[in-house]
Amino acid sequence: MSDQIKRVKITQTGSSIGRKPGQKETLVGLGLRHMHSSREVTTTPETLGRIKKVAHLLKVEELA
Repeated sequence: MSDQIKRVKITQTGSSIGRKPGQKETLVGLGLRHMHSSREVTTTPETLGRIKKVAHLLKVEELA
């Protein structure tokens, strides 16, 4: 395992209006509350699972 912590920047590109409740809660859990909001998160298995669940609503960029 590498000693460097990997981070990604996630940006919400799709609206949560009309989505299933689980998807809305996942966006809030990632710290995204409205369109075009961004967060930097560490890549843990839990975070990657959340990102995968709502990948169609996000833009993901790896940070150096």
